[in-house]
Amino acid sequence: MTKINTLLKGAFVTTIGVVSSIFFVSKYTIKPKNKTIPAFFTHDAPYIFAHRGGMAVRPELTKLAFDNAINYKIDGFETDVRLTKDNQLAVFHDATVDRTTNGSGKVAEHTLKELKQLDAGYYFSDINKQYVYRGHEDAKILSFAELLTLYPNHLINVDLKDDPKSEQGQLAPQIMFEEIIKHHAQERVLVTSFHEQQIRRFNDISNGVVAIGASQNEVADGFIKFMSGLGNTYQGNANTFQMPPSFKGISLTSPKFISWLNQRNVIPGYYDVNNIDLMQDLINKGAHTIVTDNPELADRFKAIS
Repeated sequence: MTKINTLLKGAFVTTIGVVSSIFFVSKYTIKPKNKTIPAFFTHDAPYIFAHRGGMAVRPELTKLAFDNAINYKIDGFETDVRLTKDNQLAVFHDATVDRTTNGSGKVAEHTLKELKQLDAGYYFSDINKQYVYRGHEDAKILSFAELLTLYPNHLINVDLKDDPKSEQGQLAPQIMFEEIIKHHAQERVLVTSFHEQQIRRFNDISNGVVAIGASQNEVADGFIKFMSGLGNTYQGNANTFQMPPSFKGISLTSPKFISWLNQRNVIPGYYDVNNIDLMQDLINKGAHTIVTDNPELADRFKAIS
């Protein structure tokens, strides 16, 4: 027993020594890896993006929503794409069309032409619970190519939604890059995904010429290293962290964390920001990008800032 206790004590001391060494090396010798800021982020800040085109006031991700959003002082759109049966990128969030359209089934089971025949305003209701956009000619699903063409003066933050293990997920990054190049949009598109593998795939294909966001895993990795004092060991590839203001009760908006990101040229951005006070607080702390469900807030915020 004495021998075991001695071994355990020795292991504990060794562990403490290793952790202490890592902390010392991180804090005093490892230099932070600063990113080169891509062209996407060189316009006047702050950026305010309409989430899914402004889903609080118009049917999400439709021409109707995007057309409404550009009436306000938004800088661009936060959007999502999925690959169709005929290998086209449709601007759509869910894996199935059931929640937002009068159709049913998976996006991947429909051609782009079939998706365009659906009523994407079918289930949208206003504050009076009226289905005011059912049958509207612009409550239609767009292709990613159409989005780039119709709104050439706006930035586009696009999320690759397909599962990386699926056939669509394996094809989507290459098709995305080809569309961006075809439309000369390298400097106005930011590609993100919740799936780390999709971001890696896209970045390998694009060879870094298009800005990329962090996956959920990379955001978590960066935040944990910052909180533990090992921030200088963070070696991620993302040009931006896009986060909710809090996650499971943990605030992600501390001025020190935002400053830590800015020092590394990792652009701090926040979504689910739907009131002026929160917008102002985040910008005051050093946030760069705000994503809101209501594009009308962009006008109000920029009028007072």
